[in-house]
Amino acid sequence: MANGVYEMMRGLWQTFRSAWTKPVTIQYPEVKRQVSKRYRGRHALKRYENGLEKCIGCSLCAAVCPADAIFVEASEQTDDKRYSPGERYASTYEINYLRCIFCGLCEDACPTEAIVLEDNYELSFETRESAIYTKDMLLDAVSAPNLPTPHKVKPGSFNRSVPEMKDPVD
Repeated sequence: MANGVYEMMRGLWQTFRSAWTKPVTIQYPEVKRQVSKRYRGRHALKRYENGLEKCIGCSLCAAVCPADAIFVEASEQTDDKRYSPGERYASTYEINYLRCIFCGLCEDACPTEAIVLEDNYELSFETRESAIYTKDMLLDAVSAPNLPTPHKVKPGSFNRSVPEMKDPVD
């Protein structure tokens, strides 16, 4: 009995002591919280500096996804309508965020580093359909307005679908 009273008094003392400290509150919509560099948030499809999409439609991200949240449909491309450096490009790319567990395996499996989990943690959906992000919603904006996709390129200018890779830098 004495031990129970002692523990109860210890708990009350902790409550009393913390009642006079200043609360740690972040004013959320106005002040964004810093996340670590390794945080995995919303996905983004990246582009090369020349405006072409990095995604070549290989579907490795969809194959490795344990939640089956990614759908990729590849299409053939020509030199008149070039979306990415390879023979194919992802004509349809969808991620279902109701299924996604943000494990990052898609990011690891991508041979061109096209899919990246960024630091955006503001995801909310009102309907099930709005939880499915399409390619247009995921694709980064074109860096220069004079580089729209698709490009018209001279034949034979792209002979590799996966560019020469460099060691990652932090």
